[in-house]
Amino acid sequence: MSTYLLEVGTEELPYKFIPQAVGQLKSGFNKFLADNKINYSNIDVYATPRRLAVLVYGLGEKTADEIKIVKGPIAKIAFDENGNLTKAGEGFASKNGLNPCDLYVDNNYVQAKILVSGKPVKDLLAENVSSIFMRLQGAHFMRWGYNDEKFSRPIKWIVSILDNEEVKIKIIDKESGRISRGHRFAQQQVIISKPEDYVESMRNACVIVNQNERRELIIKRANEEALKLGAEPYMTDDLLEEVTFITEYPVPVVCEFDPVYLTIPQEVCVTVMTSHQRYFPLKKDGKLINKFITMTNYIGNEFKNIKEGNVRVIKARLDDAVFFFKDDTKKPLIDYVESLKGVTFQKGMGSMFDKTQRIINLSKQIGQELGLNTENIERTALLCKADLTTHLVFEFTELQGFIGADYAKVSGENEKVVQGIKEHYFPINAESETAVGIEGQIVGIADKIDTVCAVFAGGKKPTGSSDPLGVRRCALGVIKTILDSGLKIDVEKYIQIAIDNLPVQSSCFEEVKEFFVQRMIIFLLEKYNKNILEACASKNPLKDISDYVKRVEIVKELDANELIENANRVIRIIKDDTFASVDEKYFTVQAEKILYDKVIEIKETDNYKNYLSQLENLNPAVEKFFEDVLVMDKDENIKNNRIALLSLLKQKYEFITDFSKL
Repeated sequence: MSTYLLEVGTEELPYKFIPQAVGQLKSGFNKFLADNKINYSNIDVYATPRRLAVLVYGLGEKTADEIKIVKGPIAKIAFDENGNLTKAGEGFASKNGLNPCDLYVDNNYVQAKILVSGKPVKDLLAENVSSIFMRLQGAHFMRWGYNDEKFSRPIKWIVSILDNEEVKIKIIDKESGRISRGHRFAQQQVIISKPEDYVESMRNACVIVNQNERRELIIKRANEEALKLGAEPYMTDDLLEEVTFITEYPVPVVCEFDPVYLTIPQEVCVTVMTSHQRYFPLKKDGKLINKFITMTNYIGNEFKNIKEGNVRVIKARLDDAVFFFKDDTKKPLIDYVESLKGVTFQKGMGSMFDKTQRIINLSKQIGQELGLNTENIERTALLCKADLTTHLVFEFTELQGFIGADYAKVSGENEKVVQGIKEHYFPINAESETAVGIEGQIVGIADKIDTVCAVFAGGKKPTGSSDPLGVRRCALGVIKTILDSGLKIDVEKYIQIAIDNLPVQSSCFEEVKEFFVQRMIIFLLEKYNKNILEACASKNPLKDISDYVKRVEIVKELDANELIENANRVIRIIKDDTFASVDEKYFTVQAEKILYDKVIEIKETDNYKNYLSQLENLNPAVEKFFEDVLVMDKDENIKNNRIALLSLLKQKYEFITDFSKL
């Protein structure tokens, strides 16, 4: 078995492009190997800021030989009446390099089996690797030199080796060889003898090519340095990914800044360090301390200049934050609300002030329906966007909501309002926490529903490549908040109210409703079967999302083939619902009366386990009905009465799920 290595060295790649390239390279090589029927055991894709590498293991020397059947002309055209080949037959044989004895007739056509010899894998790699690489896609690709082709950054070197042999390829303006390059401050000429040596050869040149290993090393070294101080590093997945893809050899350095900056809100310092400088803030007993870890891409033990440079940068950023914080808090948060009139929400949908009024209106209605005192909810809704016009949020947009909460606290607002302003943006992503307080929950739901409806009404609904104003995240946020808090909110009702409140008329209600339903199904797919989710969604799932999940849980455990079969039989007959009442005087068979009595005994309940038991108890009566009764009776009254009975039965089945989708 052979191993192939491709390494493409570049100038520093944008960190956001690197994980995309890793996925695209893996799928590209998978497709190439599958399309060419090349056997292999595994593909590893490695990436650093300066290189993309692919290792393919378990390759054979060549593709397998194939027997290919070629079809020729009709037999009577290929052979004359004496069984000899005609000109057409000879032409077919000659074209395919066949002897007349290789030909045979099948289904009235001349055919032949041809042995197609396997092709050397080395040749296939040489022919295809360049095109696989050049199919990579990303933002802001560039040209360099006199080249017409584009890539994320200029290519500096290429290594292409199958076992101990070079596989010559050319990508844009660089030809492949055996020589790679180590870390910028280490060995620059690294000769790769064979692919199996690649990872260790690069490690010896101070490059850890495996991004997963690099990530774990960053976590380990950051924790070790923090432990020396009795602290813990603050890490997020986004921060870890970015640091992983901007370093080839991560070395931690602890830096210290003036503790005076800890007087401003903790979130400000954390945002400056993580989002703007890619540092790991340090916390002790849950509180930020005046130290941080920067993960350098450095070889050596002289860190004085590194520390001084990083402290200089963080000081400048924090000085700005302190100034903005002090300037912003000279007036109360409520005074910033009026300024929202000068901030456009989105074209045609008014200002952020207009949006705020819609959020207040929607939040109040939700709160009242839940039987709550809406005073704090309305105050939270009024102030939830006010920080957008502050200097600090203008400079650090990631702080919206957090800064609003801090400014509300400084302004003397109710503690529940302060918490609600902060939490109404929650959840920030699919994994993050949802709002704990009812103010943040309701205002957040109202805000997100308004955003989704405004985007759809403005004709900017999401596509595969775009998500205007993060509407997918908004819909997911509504769903997660309702499920986590157990709120009983009719989302469909408030979608319609939100659309009616917009400054434009729109008929996007059905689109928005379906969008929410599909986001909910996608969110729940990790736990439940898609068929069950879609089946239970046939009964309006947005009216009570918690109830929908409850039904899904019960149907998931359903093991009742007889019930499913009977329900589907009814559904097949009753295509369209009829709401005609059943009249017992038209019963002509005892089975009709028995089934009717059983059906009207069924009581709708949210104890869905009990409800399914009631449906299962119907099985004998349903089967007896179909044995004894012809639904489409010649008498119109009898027929319509039987259809009404089955329609009533169908409604009982559909109360819990659409059995036809199970």
